[in-house]
Amino acid sequence: MAPTRGHHEEIEGRYKAYAYSPVPVSSSSAVYSSTTLGKRPGENGFNSAKYYSLNGAHDDYRDSDMTEKGSTTLQYVAASAANLCTVAAGAMLGWTSPVLPKLQNHLEDNPLGRKITADENTWIGSLVAVGAVIGSFVAGYLAERWGRKKTLLSSVVPFMIGWALVASAQVVAQLYAARLIFGFAMAFAFTVVPMYCGEIAEVSVRGALGSFLQLFITVGLLYSYVIGPYVSYLVLWILCAILPILFFVCFITMPESPYYLLKIGQREEAVAALARLRSKSPASVQKEADEMQAAVEEAFRNEASISDLFTVKANFKALLFTSLLAMFQQLSGINVVLFYMESIFISAGTSLSTSVATIIVGIVQVVASGVTPVVVDRLGRKLLLVFSGVGEIVTLGALGIYFFLQDYMKSDVSSISILPVIALVVFISTYCVGWGPLPWTVMGEMFSSNVKSKASGITVCMCWLLAFFITKFSSNLQDAFGAYTLYWVFMVFCVISVLFTVMILPETKGKSLQQIQDELNGVSSSMDEFQAAIKQ
Repeated sequence: MAPTRGHHEEIEGRYKAYAYSPVPVSSSSAVYSSTTLGKRPGENGFNSAKYYSLNGAHDDYRDSDMTEKGSTTLQYVAASAANLCTVAAGAMLGWTSPVLPKLQNHLEDNPLGRKITADENTWIGSLVAVGAVIGSFVAGYLAERWGRKKTLLSSVVPFMIGWALVASAQVVAQLYAARLIFGFAMAFAFTVVPMYCGEIAEVSVRGALGSFLQLFITVGLLYSYVIGPYVSYLVLWILCAILPILFFVCFITMPESPYYLLKIGQREEAVAALARLRSKSPASVQKEADEMQAAVEEAFRNEASISDLFTVKANFKALLFTSLLAMFQQLSGINVVLFYMESIFISAGTSLSTSVATIIVGIVQVVASGVTPVVVDRLGRKLLLVFSGVGEIVTLGALGIYFFLQDYMKSDVSSISILPVIALVVFISTYCVGWGPLPWTVMGEMFSSNVKSKASGITVCMCWLLAFFITKFSSNLQDAFGAYTLYWVFMVFCVISVLFTVMILPETKGKSLQQIQDELNGVSSSMDEFQAAIKQ
């Protein structure tokens, strides 16, 4: 499956670099200065960086900050509420699994009154990606203008327009339009949800919250897989349309990103949101808010243009790395494997119905996706990506061998008929642990705050543009070269992805956002310098 945190994440890195320092970093007079509240960065000469001197700070503030531990519970709740938008997107993607066979093979419960062609089938499935390409840039723009929360809430509008078109469809062109609009709505989830989750998260849970997207989208897929085969066309779209409404109701009570609030000069609201997210008193999060304010000022002074993505070393490296991660995700062949899942089960001669087999695969996806949030902040991004890539290589190779023997060599494969089923389950499991969620997690960590929304739009666009071509034309390639050739080509790309991960991709586990930027720039980490100064 195929998503960026926002504009001010490097700020969190600065705060975290000093969070457990034995030296206090802000004075009480600075923290409680009412003249600084509600000002835009740089307004009236306000410069919060002046509060960060290591000399003359008060021990009482340090002690209160370190004794109030707080909780990450609301961060998990807010991230889960935001990802209900992703569940809605997953259900929309899974809608095609039970519906397209009905439209292609039956006249009963078919609102079009005729059977759709194979070509129309592929267009309905692939046009979502085209809508996502367009929506990724719009979502990034609105996230900076309206805020993360309002932008996500606004995604309900295209979702409901899409379901209204599905409900009233009498011609296939109307389903095309619905799928385009669905893709537009889905881009909001993939672009803004990781952005929001990353900006509200502490370093210790940033990887877990960032990997929620894959988990929740598989929940949405399973929702359609479980319900779709057993209800009518009417009931299914109604049940799917309920999900964006549920998201709206749950997420509207969550706080806005503190980074965005500081950017627009609403410091009091930012402190309140931060205190709520950390489950601490407003006084105890003032230091973190001051650190955020300082970086907001810096980002405000250095507002980036599109050209800065290519002329600034750290920005270009981050864009290159994240675009390659998103492309390798699609070049793993996940969409082709899922698209031909039914034929794989048929080839294996299993007695399970295709609907039951699909449900089993959906359950495997959810369970495997649930592993990553638990282990990602312990094992790191690179280790999970390598593990995932190796699993994909082995299973794609096995699938290729099976179909080569069956289709090209015309061999009797009855003795190994279980092989493609095992390979399919292992492939999906390993994909969901690594290459499914982690490209979006890393994408949310690598970009500096002043280019994040622009860069995220480009990365998501690259992902879905490639997804469109693979989904639309994979059947043509299979007809021309055989399924085994496709699986082996994807296997080669997985080998390249593992080499890229091991040799080039930097590890982001346990690093503040500022440390990541320092590493991309090829300079010594400010955290390392600070620790060296402490030792001296």
